[in-house]
Amino acid sequence: MDCNAAFADFAAGLPEDLERMYRAGDFEAARRTIRRYRDRGNLPPAGLGALRALEEMMRRLPDNYTLTRDQAIAQLREEIPDFAGTEFDALVEAGRIDWRYLEGTPRYLDRFAEALRLYPDMNARGLRPESQGPSLRDRVIAAMEENGGLGARITVRASVAASPAMAEAHPGGVLRAWLPIPAPCEMQSEIEILDVTPGARLAPEDVPQRTIHWEGMPCGEPCTVTYRYRTHLLYTRMDQLRPAAEQPRFDLEEEAPHILFTPWLRSLCALITQGCGDPLEKARAIYDYVTCHTSYRYQPAYVCLESIADSCAKTGWGDCGVMALLFITLCRIAGIPARWQSGLYVTPNSAGAHDWAQFYIAPHGWLWADCSFGSGAHRMGNEARRLHYFGNLDPMRMAANRRFYAQLTPPDEAWRNDPYDNQTGEATLDGVGLTGVDLIRSQQVVEFTFDPAL
Repeated sequence: MDCNAAFADFAAGLPEDLERMYRAGDFEAARRTIRRYRDRGNLPPAGLGALRALEEMMRRLPDNYTLTRDQAIAQLREEIPDFAGTEFDALVEAGRIDWRYLEGTPRYLDRFAEALRLYPDMNARGLRPESQGPSLRDRVIAAMEENGGLGARITVRASVAASPAMAEAHPGGVLRAWLPIPAPCEMQSEIEILDVTPGARLAPEDVPQRTIHWEGMPCGEPCTVTYRYRTHLLYTRMDQLRPAAEQPRFDLEEEAPHILFTPWLRSLCALITQGCGDPLEKARAIYDYVTCHTSYRYQPAYVCLESIADSCAKTGWGDCGVMALLFITLCRIAGIPARWQSGLYVTPNSAGAHDWAQFYIAPHGWLWADCSFGSGAHRMGNEARRLHYFGNLDPMRMAANRRFYAQLTPPDEAWRNDPYDNQTGEATLDGVGLTGVDLIRSQQVVEFTFDPAL
């Protein structure tokens, strides 16, 4: 049985008493209550799935919300010595610091400070900016517009392994591992496997989350792959597109647990698209709303999140995948086909996980929307960059996935580190899924050249 299938049932909801315990962070009481409900023996399958998902979420939440108030303030005082507790409380009240109750006490997200350093007011207060200097992204966008497109030839070496502590605790343990690899798609081709740990098997090119996979590996050794591929994106002038009178009817459905047409989202979509005359206008209005009304904040592991699109719309905070899911869900409500795309964002010097969206406008086909890059551009007052990421991307990508919450190949039925997406790898040790600090993953850029050269 696939453990991760239980998350689709979480949308069925929880019994009221269990919900109160969970929200208060009284996880021990919640676990006892779950056992009591199971002992009754009359729960529907969706109810049993929801309880199972909740148990896994409660197991993982303390690993993400690790800081007490004093510890969080002390972390900020490492860079802002006179940072006051009242300032911290104001940031929490404004929704800029993620927290939740654990055992009745507020605990703060371990990555909260990384998000704060994205914002100019916190930089002015003394928090070091995330990055400085001229933007490669702006130079790439300018080159795309000037040349009508831009490509890149990229080589990446990726690995996945059990942590040394897990390997030491399980001598002779057996590892199964999955690493994402480039999937043939509109912007990506010429995919080659250059070097790989022996025993690997490639998933078919058309699976929704493409991987390379190993069975029965020694747990003390990493599984690695080096791959090369070419990206190429033509530049689309969005003001010249004219939608057809008839539009397709695919990729419009709800997909529990996170692409749900809640009353809040239906009402919001109607408000956003009011007065729009065609699907392209609606998609643009949705993109404008998401990028101008959602601010970037690092998230806990997605396994800890509930009804992602709905929550993002209500709070106004999210990361790249959260914003992408809000855009996709609003587009589908508006009758615009939309889907997930994800993998890595790759520059000449680094590679990291990233998510974005696609939407379909006939007769022009699939177009892109990178809402988190658009939101970041809005935050910095860079309107030209914000507009670019509606309809266009940049070639600094590795796309492995085209569907959210898809199974791997072959199936990984243990609790996955990320049950929804596979950007950096999954593994099991003796049949038990490795999560959090027990799973070690890396991505190294071996070679990167722009085509044509910048």
